[in-house]
Amino acid sequence: MRRSRKIAAAGLALLGSGLVIAVASGHPGGMGPGMMMQGMQHGGPMAGMHSGDAAFQADMQLVHQMLAGHDKIKRTVENLPDGIRTVTESDDPQVAQALKAHVASMEQRLKDGRIFNLFSTTLPVLFDNKDKIKTAVEMTQKGAVVTQTSADAKVVAALQGHAGEVDELARDGMAAMMRGMRSRMMGVSR
Repeated sequence: MRRSRKIAAAGLALLGSGLVIAVASGHPGGMGPGMMMQGMQHGGPMAGMHSGDAAFQADMQLVHQMLAGHDKIKRTVENLPDGIRTVTESDDPQVAQALKAHVASMEQRLKDGRIFNLFSTTLPVLFDNKDKIKTAVEMTQKGAVVTQTSADAKVVAALQGHAGEVDELARDGMAAMMRGMRSRMMGVSR
């Protein structure tokens, strides 16, 4: 049963990505798998989307779980002079667990320089400047408190911009992700 859920989630993720690609590309039949992979790997509109590491699928499943439960997420962002402080929590135990696992995974990805990016224009800046970011994570019973600071003004702007992108995802769920992917594929800054 668990395996079939994973397969179904992966299928939905691929279907959702395929629909976005078909709509954004303007091709009646959409893009074939070869064209999609070329775009992801060779500087096309989806370059940087898939980092190619073994944990990508697990991280995608967490994202889809949070997007599905976005209406159960409570999030506050405080812009600091040198960064951000976010509190992201849920009363739903499954969503709260997904939040905690996602925060831990993304913190490790930043440390390792293994980008996980579906549409963000700010994440490449953050990963390129990962050594300029100080991160403090406090796990709570219902989620996580994350404080990220930097002495670099460009990095501070990216941290605050990314917090806004995540706010949009928490507020609008999959619709926000699709808007972001469509904008990125069309080369539009958000």
